[in-house]
Amino acid sequence: GPEDYPVELGEEVVLVSGGHTVHGEEKEALDEERVKAVLRERGEGIEAYAVCGYFSVRNPEHELRVKRIIQEETGKPVVCGHEISLQLDARKRATTALLNAHLIPLIHELMISVKNVFVQQKITAPLMVVKGDGSLMSASVVEQRPIETILSGPAASVIGAKYLLDRTDEAKDAVLVDMGGTTTDIALLRDGLPRLNPNGARVGGWQTNVVAIDLRTIALGGDSQI
Repeated sequence: GPEDYPVELGEEVVLVSGGHTVHGEEKEALDEERVKAVLRERGEGIEAYAVCGYFSVRNPEHELRVKRIIQEETGKPVVCGHEISLQLDARKRATTALLNAHLIPLIHELMISVKNVFVQQKITAPLMVVKGDGSLMSASVVEQRPIETILSGPAASVIGAKYLLDRTDEAKDAVLVDMGGTTTDIALLRDGLPRLNPNGARVGGWQTNVVAIDLRTIALGGDSQI
């Protein structure tokens, strides 16, 4: 329920009847009329939606039906929990999906700005964005799942360090220290590979299930006041 989420997010959570068992069998029918009523009552000013159901990773039928209703009724972006993560932790998955919805309008504006620069500079290369695990995703994917860019800056530094190590005869174990303007991020490379955080990236008080490189962040950087 709403009480399961941080107080900053709880007011944005609306419960709708429906759901599946751990085996993916329908436990309760989806209340589609309730979904439509919520959209009519609370839809004004909403820029993006997150849909998350219990055990949707075993059967995403209800999530997909709610997504279709939202798209038909509002035309706004909507992303389902099972599209974000296939882990069973419903609370963590729902929190991640909700935070992702908050980021969609912001990343959309950023992508428009970057694409405009591409046009102005006559750049015809594909636009790729770094994920928190150091891999890449296309601009179209990041506009749907911006949450996956968490810790992407330090992740890019880790990949850069790996590249430099691969070009030397040095040992492939290293400590990477990435000092930015406000934080310093520390990561380890062992045998030339970074370690992924098995619990998912944590942002402030919010535990997400975004796969990201395991980092330790200190709130002290190049522009910080000491």
